[in-house]
Formats: sequence, structure tokens, C-alpha cells
Amino acid sequence: MTHLWVRAEQRDNEERVGLSPEGAATLIAAGIKVTIEESQSRCTPIQGYIDTGCNIAPANTWSSAPLNAIIFGLKELPEDGTPLPHKHIMFGHAFKGQPAGQRLLRRFIEGGGTLYDLEYLVDETGRRVAAFGYWAGYAGAAVALKCWAAQQRGKMAEAVGTYPNATNLVADLKNDLMSVQTMPSALVIGALGRVGTGASDLCAQMGITTTKWDIPETAGGGPFPEVLEHDIFFNCILAAPGTPVFVPKTAKMTTRQLTVIGDIACDPNSSFSPIKVYDSTTKWSQPALRVHDYPPLDVTAIDNLPSMLPNESSQDYATQLLPSLIELLDLETGVWSRAKRIYLEHIKAP
Repeated sequence: MTHLWVRAEQRDNEERVGLSPEGAATLIAAGIKVTIEESQSRCTPIQGYIDTGCNIAPANTWSSAPLNAIIFGLKELPEDGTPLPHKHIMFGHAFKGQPAGQRLLRRFIEGGGTLYDLEYLVDETGRRVAAFGYWAGYAGAAVALKCWAAQQRGKMAEAVGTYPNATNLVADLKNDLMSVQTMPSALVIGALGRVGTGASDLCAQMGITTTKWDIPETAGGGPFPEVLEHDIFFNCILAAPGTPVFVPKTAKMTTRQLTVIGDIACDPNSSFSPIKVYDSTTKWSQPALRVHDYPPLDVTAIDNLPSMLPNESSQDYATQLLPSLIELLDLETGVWSRAKRIYLEHIKAP
């Protein structure tokens, strides 16, 4: 019997879950055994899973799960170096040469397990079957605007946290911007995608004039002086080989209007990153990184932004992913077969 084991997230500030109680009921009805680990941080109470007939396991016991169980989580595993013998569904961030990703792949090789990376679950046309992108863009735009508002007060952005819903987030952001006399201008690159749409929608709610670019505007490969002519720049594209540079290292010292970069795609450790003025993610406790003082240039780059709105983002993502989870009944075809093929390509010896 196919057995899906939903682990508790072990990362700070991570309350999301990729399977709802209603989704679990659908899987059970399809003949899939579902185990849910207890969690003190998950936005969805455990009782909903109990009521649908899921098996319940103590938090963080996935490593001792039966070897035929498929371990499902969202964010990274603890970096303890242990071999990984199970099949894992997660965002591995392991296929673009990232140092942490290479360590993760070695653990899979040593343990004989398989990584089904959520970022690479695609349909026959190559389109991702599920993504948190919209809420990443929405929350990422809010964080960058908080950073810009703090700059206007001569300060750095303060710590951010979770919100029960988008209405509360917008109300908090409006409070931050209350004393600002003139709203900033913003440029969104990747505006037609999920991430860019979320960022653009948040800006529209705040009354911010936004320039929207996508493939046609960036096809020339740059340079793109227009990026420096806006107060805020949102990078909303998935970095890949051939991605042009939007913000070169020289931007820090160049005459510019730009003072905040919201790198919502957030892939600073990849050589493909189009933002060259920083090289590390930022944290909930310190959401902005100052890369130049006068005039200021701050970068926001939190890599689990949708968890700021855990209820809305979890429900949205779980709904998108559920049809693919039902396909776990046959790992040799469809979306899971394609994901495994990508994994095998990346563990081949050079």
C-alpha cells in the first residue's frame, strides 16, 4: 500500500503544510495510507487529520518511518549529515549547484533514497503542477515595502512575523506607510507569473505605481538601467541558465533612485541569480540586508515568504497539489516519474 508520511516542519517560522485534512480524506479514500506527525507550529490543527482517519505519529519521527513510506514536507531537513534511505517530497533547492543542496544530494546517494523536488513537479507541458508563488509575491512585496517605509524614517526594517490572513497584513502595512507623503515607484520583473502577480496585486492594494515587465521587456539581455530608475525593484523570476543580470555589482555605486530590492525569487547562492549585489538570504528577525549606505540600498530575500500567510498559502497549495498526490499510487508514470528523472540526472557522476 502507498504510504504518505507528512512530517512536522523543523524550520523556524514555518507553519505551512502541503496537505489539508480534506485532502487527506481524499487520499485515504483512494487507497493511500496517510500518517501525520504532530506539530506545535503547523497552522492546521491535528484534530482535523484525526477526524479524517489519518494515523498520527510524534513530531520528527519520520527517520524511523517504514522504508516504503514516502516522506512529505515543505522546507529543508536538519543538516545532520545522516544518509536518507526514504523517498522524500520537499523543496530541496539542490539542482542549481547550491552548497547546501549538494550536501543534501550526497545524503540521498549514501542512503539510497530519492528526492522528488516540489519545484520540479511538472505536467506534460513542463508547467509546474503546484506553486506557492502567488503568496510569495504578495508577502514579499509587503516585506520590501516595510523596508522602504523604514528607510523613510532613517531606520532598518524590523522583524516580521505571521498574519492570520491577508487583511491583517495589509492593515499592518498601511500603518507602516501612514506617515509617508509620497508613495514609491516599483518595477516588477516576471509580472505575468504567479509570483509577479502576487507582488503586483499587493502594490495595487497599496496604491503604488507599478511598472510590469515580463519576457518581452527582458529578452534583449540587458543592461536594464530602468531598474535603477524605480524606488523598489521586485525580482519575481525563477533563475535559470541564461537569465540576464538585472542588478549588477556596480549598481551599489551607480547613481540610482533604487533603494530597495525585493528578491522574491530568492536564489542568491546560485550562479544564475540575476541580483549580484548580495549573496545570502535574509531572516524573519532581520528581513533586510544593507548592501550600501549612502544612498541606502537594502535587499530583502526571505526564502519562505508564503509562511507569513500560512493559512491562505497552505490551502491554496494543498488544493493545487492534491491531484498529483493521488498519482503517488503509481510512481513510474506522470509527474512523479518526471521528477525522479530530474533527480537521477543530477546525481550522475560528472
